[in-house]
Amino acid sequence: MSNKKRRREPNLTYHIFSRCADLAHLMEPRQMKDLMIEVIHMALNKYHFELLSYVIMDNHFHFFIKTIEGEADISRIMQFIKAQYARRYNKITGRKGPFWNERFGDTIVEESEDPDFTFNYINIYMIYNPVRAGYVSDPRNYNYGCIDFYLYENYNSPLKLTFHHSFLRLGNTFEERTRQFLEFVEMYRKRIIPECLFK
Repeated sequence: MSNKKRRREPNLTYHIFSRCADLAHLMEPRQMKDLMIEVIHMALNKYHFELLSYVIMDNHFHFFIKTIEGEADISRIMQFIKAQYARRYNKITGRKGPFWNERFGDTIVEESEDPDFTFNYINIYMIYNPVRAGYVSDPRNYNYGCIDFYLYENYNSPLKLTFHHSFLRLGNTFEERTRQFLEFVEMYRKRIIPECLFK
């Protein structure tokens, strides 16, 4: 059975996720999560795209990426990130063989019934991965996610992050947007899942 053809268009917002081979916790050591930060930084320098959010777990990652008109498509960006990471990881550890379990998965926000709501809700879902996995009780205590970017106006991120228009539309000021963002947090914590996520 062939893989579904991926949409590779500019100005689309992709929720990206990918898992390590055999779902093993290959990225568990801090050194290996730091390596992913380094590789993402390389990709941001090589290609022009917007990184909106990310979380790096022990055996998978989630990114929110928006592609830009006239620049690299999502397949090229992700091919670079996954190939560079696998090559560097295997060289550091002496490991051989494929690093990733399968090709990356994606959900396109603009295909949902309510893109603004979908972006903000999935962003919370991503950010709360470390809590669901039992790493921390508060995502603000996890070093490989970016909730602080959405909570603190002067947050100094280890990666260049961009606010998506779906977040910016939550209010006229950063304080208003953060207040609305925290309402999405409460919806997620109460497991209120809107129908627009399941088009």
